[in-house]
Amino acid sequence: MGADGKQPEREQGRDGGESPAAEPQKSRPGESKAGSEEDAHKCCGCRFPILIALLQLVLGITIAVVAFIMKTISSSLLARDTPYWVGIIICVAALLGFYMYCITYQVDEKTTLQFIIKLMYFLLCALGLILCISAVAFAAHHYNQITTFSCQVTLEHCVCKQDPDDLIARTFHYNDVTDCESVTTTIKLYLLLQMVLNLILAIVCLVACYVMWKHRYQVFFVGLSYHPFKGTKQQQSKV
Repeated sequence: MGADGKQPEREQGRDGGESPAAEPQKSRPGESKAGSEEDAHKCCGCRFPILIALLQLVLGITIAVVAFIMKTISSSLLARDTPYWVGIIICVAALLGFYMYCITYQVDEKTTLQFIIKLMYFLLCALGLILCISAVAFAAHHYNQITTFSCQVTLEHCVCKQDPDDLIARTFHYNDVTDCESVTTTIKLYLLLQMVLNLILAIVCLVACYVMWKHRYQVFFVGLSYHPFKGTKQQQSKV
C-alpha cells in the first residue's frame, strides 16, 4: 500500500476479478470450421453414403433373391416379373457408395477419381429409381391379372385364363407347376412383396439422388455477371 492509502492498479485488477485467466477460452475458427465441415457429411453419427448404401445393398439383395425364388417356381415367368436386374444394378450402386465412404473426402472435387465415382453413383441411383418404378408397374399389372385368373393343371404346367367362358381369351401357361395354388397364392404373394420392396428402394434412390445433387451439383458456375449500370452509379456517387 502506498503513502496515500491507495493500492496499486495491478492489485485492483486482481481484486476486481477481471484478470485474463478468468475469461473463457475461445475456440479457434479453424477448428470449428473443420468440425462443421466434418459434421456436414454425417447423418445420425455416420457419413452420408454408408446409410444410403447399406439400405440399397440390403434391399437390392432381397429383391434379387425373391426374384430368383420366383423363377424356381415357374420357369415361364418373364424377366419383367422377376426384377433381379434391379437388385444387381442397385448392389453395384451400393458398392460405389461404400467406396465413397472409404476414400478420403476432397473439397470441390479435387480428384478425378472421386468425381467419376460420385457421378457414376448418381447416375446409377437415377437409373435404379426408373427401374424400380418400372418393376412396381410390371408387378402390379401381373398381380391384377392373377386376381382374376381361373386356373387348371394340364400335364406338367398350369393353364390360367381371366375368363374361362371366353373361347378367345388370352391363356397364360406356367411351366413346371403341378399345383395351380402356387400361381394364385405363392406367386401372387411374391409379386406383392416385390411391389413393396421396389417402392421402398425407389424412395431410397430418390433420397440418394437428391442429397448428391443438393450437396454436389446444386451450384453451377454460369459465368461472370455483367452489370452495365453499376459503374455509372459508383462514378456518380464519387462525384
